Amino acid sequence: MSTKKMSRVLAVAATALAIGAGAAYAAQPATQGGPGGWHGHFMKQLTQLHDQLKLNADQEKQWQAALDTMKQGHEAMRANHEQMKNQFKAAQQQPILDLNAMAAAHQQVEQKDAQLRQQTTDAWLKFYNGLNDQQKTTVSTALKQRFAKMESRHEKMREHWEHHKGAASAPAANQ
Repeated sequence: MSTKKMSRVLAVAATALAIGAGAAYAAQPATQGGPGGWHGHFMKQLTQLHDQLKLNADQEKQWQAALDTMKQGHEAMRANHEQMKNQFKAAQQQPILDLNAMAAAHQQVEQKDAQLRQQTTDAWLKFYNGLNDQQKTTVSTALKQRFAKMESRHEKMREHWEHHKGAASAPAANQ
């Protein structure tokens, strides 16, 4: 991994609870953004973190700006994906698919979404950079806990996949 890419990864990781999860939230389809489920859990985590940080007035403005940027990005991404879905439905009505046009539309949406994710990341980094060391420690602790949970979930998925893969290949080996 290049130094530039590594520093980028570290910058995003440093604020992943708000940034990474926020970007992930922004990328979620509308069906997952209801009052409960992933969206509700994420917003509860953000509220808890917000309460722990005891922000001053300037920090609160940065928090709200980052939160607003994240929410606006989420809405824009949903609109982008709805537009792409409609374009694909229209394209499927043609007797011969224009795969070039479909690929170009997909690439365009990916570029727009990347810009929106970057705006969200930048807003959260601006907020994070305005925190004092004690507040950054609070964020870091929350991130480390989140990383541990994510790793645990990934490990369980790997184990499940290995078990499933092993069970699927066993009957074929017996034939």
